[in-house]
Amino acid sequence: MWALRRASIPLRSRGFSIRTSRACCAKLEIPSSCIEDDKAGVLESPQEAYDRWLYLKRFYYTEHASSKFSVGRCSFSSQAGAKSSGEEDDLEDGFSELETTSSVQENQDSNVADESDDELISGPELSDVDVEEPSQNELELSDIETDPIEKKSSRRAQSELFKAIMAAPGLSINTALDKWLEEGHDLSRAEISLAMINLRKRRMYGRALQLSEWLEAKKQLDFVERDYASRLDLISKVRGLQRAESYIEKIPKSFRGEVIYRTLLANCVADNNVKKAEVVFNKMKDLEFPITSFACNQLLLLYKRLDKKKIADVLLLMEKESVKPSLFTYKILIDTKGQSNDITGMDQIVETMKAEGIEPDINTLAVLARHYASGGLTEKAEAILKEMEGDNLKDRFTCRLLLPLYAQLGKADDVRRVWKICESNPWLEECMAAIEAWGKLKKIEEAEAVFDTMSKMGKKLSSRHYSVLLNVYASQKMLTKGKDLIKRMGESGCRIGPLTWDALVKLYVEAGEVEKADSILHKATQQNQMKPMFSSFMAIMEQYAKRGDIHNSEKMFHRMRQSGYVARFRQFQTLIQAYINAKAPAYGIRERMKADNIFPNKTLASQLAQVDAFRRTAMSDLLD
Repeated sequence: MWALRRASIPLRSRGFSIRTSRACCAKLEIPSSCIEDDKAGVLESPQEAYDRWLYLKRFYYTEHASSKFSVGRCSFSSQAGAKSSGEEDDLEDGFSELETTSSVQENQDSNVADESDDELISGPELSDVDVEEPSQNELELSDIETDPIEKKSSRRAQSELFKAIMAAPGLSINTALDKWLEEGHDLSRAEISLAMINLRKRRMYGRALQLSEWLEAKKQLDFVERDYASRLDLISKVRGLQRAESYIEKIPKSFRGEVIYRTLLANCVADNNVKKAEVVFNKMKDLEFPITSFACNQLLLLYKRLDKKKIADVLLLMEKESVKPSLFTYKILIDTKGQSNDITGMDQIVETMKAEGIEPDINTLAVLARHYASGGLTEKAEAILKEMEGDNLKDRFTCRLLLPLYAQLGKADDVRRVWKICESNPWLEECMAAIEAWGKLKKIEEAEAVFDTMSKMGKKLSSRHYSVLLNVYASQKMLTKGKDLIKRMGESGCRIGPLTWDALVKLYVEAGEVEKADSILHKATQQNQMKPMFSSFMAIMEQYAKRGDIHNSEKMFHRMRQSGYVARFRQFQTLIQAYINAKAPAYGIRERMKADNIFPNKTLASQLAQVDAFRRTAMSDLLD
């Protein structure tokens, strides 16, 4: 029988119930760092039942399993203390490359949708950007709209209906759709699906939602579950999660199946809303929907960003429910270990994956190479890159992955060699990868040359394309060139949004003009309804903290909260550092952290001691 030190696991007829003492420690005001000093207990199990997951559970299980997680009931609950601690230092604004690579099997919307070329939409998501490849979330949810054969054939195709929608003046497309119908054009499901895919590829969620609503209002499509799921996804992106939840009640009961709720779950995860995601997951269990790898992977992605300690809970749940891990499950676990610089652990997960008969795909290899390079394991990284290339590099998608990876290793000749393959007829995404690569290598002229090539391709560039060069200028503190590029963007009629704001903020921060960066971000948030990136706030806040500027550090902390960002470990760590540098006590900071379910690790506990207004020292005892 398995035994867990410090945490009790009573056997029940339907499974194990994992309980931890973290909430109790919080109540007694015992820092969680004190608990972390002890080795996490290792759960043991009958070998025949758990062989396949033995390594993974040992690898990820810690005593900080979520407080009300029950494998038997398959439920999750966010409790006080469940959201800590310093292992989340790397969980910042942009998520890892793993979460934005294309995959038709799994979904994950990126943290910030790219900026609009045609329209702004209300709500927390952005819209309308020219992107060559859809994100995982769009690909997965497009499964709801069309079958794989249609999707594969339409990867580069554009429908006539889509062109009519694009030609519609203004924000409303209803008139254009009415005209399309009057003229007797094709409105088959295949044509509608193709138009919807093209809208989603460009993140034109506002127009896609209008199309869905028009089709139903005009009774031009017999809605089935996948159509309602698509609508739900679009409502969440355009109008927010609350409106999406309300829409579910309007869906006929016969169509409120697993696809509906997994779509809502995916959007909760995209919004980083832990509480709501867990509620939706538990609702799916209450409705007796099967627990799928898709749903579990959503939770893994969420906890990977915000609460790595809960990863063990999901793995235990998958074992209990006999949910077979997918390739994407392993990708998440590999990337999690890589982010923590646990290369040995990362390699062991790869071995486990291969033992299960699952071979890493090109994206997984790219993730491995990136983490090897970050960990200084150059030979291992190079071996992976050679494996990606194969005997004769022709795959353009692989080229796009290789460019920044070779740059990360400092291999300019290989970057040049790979770029030569694309240079005669480049795609926009390849150009962006090449600009990023040359920027990493500090070869500004080469980066500018690629940008010039991209600007002459006959396609209107979005702010997303400009931002990649702007980030290069920011990293090299080239303020004048950055300003000139911003002027060029304005002259081209390019609409500016969060990606550009982020690049601008970093441009001025790197140039030492923190107040200017602060002013830019403040004006941007006042003039637009779009949400700035987390990294934009943090870049400014960290500079104020270095100066010991408590007032402005607190101001940035407050503005992040106003913008909808929940408190994270890193925000408090930076804020406390501001107090340390100012040599000032931080009254009530422990209570503030506790209210946000943030509990200190050893490092933060040490910082807190330095700003404790009531701490006792040998000198203070003498003076007393």
